Amino acid sequence: MSFIQTEVDGVSTLFAEQSGPMIAGLTFRVGQADETLAGRGITHLLEHLVLHGHGLTDYHYNGATGVVITMFHLQGGEDDIVAFLNGVCDSLRDLPMHRLETERQVLRAEEGGRRGGPADLLALWRYGARGYGLTAYEELGVPRLTGEDLQRWAQFWFNRQNAVLWLAGERIPPALKLALPEGARRPVPEPTSALRGTPAFFRGNGSHVAYEGIVRRSVAGSALSGLLERELYRSLRQEDGNSYTAAATYEPRGDGYASITALADAVPDKEDAVLGGFVDVLAKLRAGRIDPADLQAVKAKADDAMRGPMVDVGRLPSLAMDLLTGFPLWPTEDIRAEMQALTVADVHAAALDMLATGLLQVPSGHDALWAGFEAAPVASERQVEGQRYPNRREGKLKLVVGPHGVGLEQDGCPPVAIGFHECAISLAYPDGGRQLIGHDSLTIRIEPTLYAVPPHELARIDAALAAVTVPQPPRDPRQIPRPDAPAPAGAPAPASAAGSGGRTGRLVGAVIALVLSVVVLCCGGLWTLVLNDQSDPDSSVPIDAYSIGINVFIYALAVGLGVFGAVLLRRRNRK
Repeated sequence: MSFIQTEVDGVSTLFAEQSGPMIAGLTFRVGQADETLAGRGITHLLEHLVLHGHGLTDYHYNGATGVVITMFHLQGGEDDIVAFLNGVCDSLRDLPMHRLETERQVLRAEEGGRRGGPADLLALWRYGARGYGLTAYEELGVPRLTGEDLQRWAQFWFNRQNAVLWLAGERIPPALKLALPEGARRPVPEPTSALRGTPAFFRGNGSHVAYEGIVRRSVAGSALSGLLERELYRSLRQEDGNSYTAAATYEPRGDGYASITALADAVPDKEDAVLGGFVDVLAKLRAGRIDPADLQAVKAKADDAMRGPMVDVGRLPSLAMDLLTGFPLWPTEDIRAEMQALTVADVHAAALDMLATGLLQVPSGHDALWAGFEAAPVASERQVEGQRYPNRREGKLKLVVGPHGVGLEQDGCPPVAIGFHECAISLAYPDGGRQLIGHDSLTIRIEPTLYAVPPHELARIDAALAAVTVPQPPRDPRQIPRPDAPAPAGAPAPASAAGSGGRTGRLVGAVIALVLSVVVLCCGGLWTLVLNDQSDPDSSVPIDAYSIGINVFIYALAVGLGVFGAVLLRRRNRK
C-alpha cells in the first residue's frame, strides 16, 4: 500500500507521496440521501456558501455534493492547500449568510441548466421520495431554507469525526489547521423501498431501456458491470444495430452494497426489439452463459486501470468515502489479485443477486409482464376516509379529505392515499393550489378550481403539513387548471388511479373496434364474391359505379375500424 493513514487535528487523514503540485480534499459523510424532500438541496446550498469566500484564484478548486458524501478539493501549491482547507473550515463554523439569497439564485440557475439522465427515474421508483430516491428530484427545498437551518446542518454533519482529509504531495503541510467542531461519525441512511417486490418494471417517458440491480459490494460485482456492458453493446449495437448507446456502471452505495445500472437507447420504431434484446441479455446472465473470453477481457481492462504511479493518488477520494462508511481500505495489489482470481461462477453468483433485485424501465407503451417482471405500484394499498369532493372536470374522480390525510378515488380503480405523516413535501402556490408528494413518490394535486374544498379544510391541510410545506412562486395563469377546459395534452393525470380506468376503457374499445373490423371485412369479402358471380345474368348484381362504391366503402370502414382499434391498444399502456 503506497498511501498512509494518519490524523491531522483529530481528522482522519489519508496521504500518498508524490512530486509536483499537491492535490488535497476534505470529505464529509453527508449527501443528498441524508436530506428530506422538503429540505432538498440544503447540502448543495451550504457547499456554495462555503466556497464563496475563495473567489478567483490561480489554482483549481471545487466542491461536490454526492449521494452520501460532500467534498471540497483543489490542486495547487502547499500555501494554496493550507489557505483553501483552513478557509473551508472557517466558513463552515461561520457561514457567510449575507450570500444566502444570491446563492439561492445560483442554485436555481444551475437547476434550470441541468438535464436529468435517462435512468434518473430508477432511484425514484425503487426508493420513493426519501433517502437514495431524493437524487431523482429537483432541489425543491431551497426556497424554504433559512440561515438557522443551514447552521444546524453544518453543526450536525460537518465535524472532525465525520470528516476525512486526503492529500497527495511531498508532505503534509505543517501549517494546516482543521478547526472543525467536535461531533460524531454519521452512518449512511438505511435504504427505503417503494416497491412491493422484485424483479419489477415501470414505464419510462422515452424510448430507452434502463435497468438497475443491487449487489454486495465486491470485485465480482464490478466485473459483472463490465460484462453486462459488453454483452449489451455487442447484442444491441453491433449485431442488431438497434441502439447507439449501450452502457453499464457500478456504483457503491455506502452501506456495503452497490448498484449496477445499465442503459440502452433505441432507434425510432425499434423499442420492441431493444427491450427484447435487453431482456435476452439478462436471461443469458441468469442461465450462467458467460463466455470465459469475455470475463478475461474485463479482467484485463480492470488490471490495466490499476497500474501506474498515479493509481493510489486517484483512489484517494474513493478511499476517503470507504473510511467514512466503514468499508475496508483494500490495497490496490489485493484488488488486482482478487480480480485475476475471479471465475465465471463468482460472476454468475453476483448476477443472480442483481437479477433478484432488478428494476426495469421499459419504453412508453410497453410492459415486461411477459418477461416475469411485476408492475411497480402506481397506487396505494389503503384508502383515506373522509369527505369526498367530485372533480368539476371529471365527476368520477373524487378528492378525499380526512382527518389523517388526503386521497384520490375513482370507481373501478385502486386508490391513491397520502397520510399527513407520510407526506414528503407540500408545494404551496399563492392561488391555493397544493401538490403533495408521499414518501412512496405518489402525488396528489389539490386544485381549488377543480375541487370545491372549503377554505377551512385547506387551512387544516396546511396546518397538518406545515413542517413540510414549501411556498412556491405565483403560477402562470395558463398553468392553473379550469373546470371548463380539457386537461392539457400530454399532462400527467392527477394520480395513477385516474389513468387506470382510462386504460381499461381503451382496452374494451380496442377489442370492440377490432372485432367489428373483422366482421365488416368479412361482409366486404361476401359482397366481392356476389359481384364476381355473373353466372346468371338475370339474378346477378350488376357491376356499376354504385355497386363498386358500396364495396370500396365496406373495405374502407373495415380498415378504419382496424386502425382505430390498434391506436387504442397502443395508447392503453401509456403512463
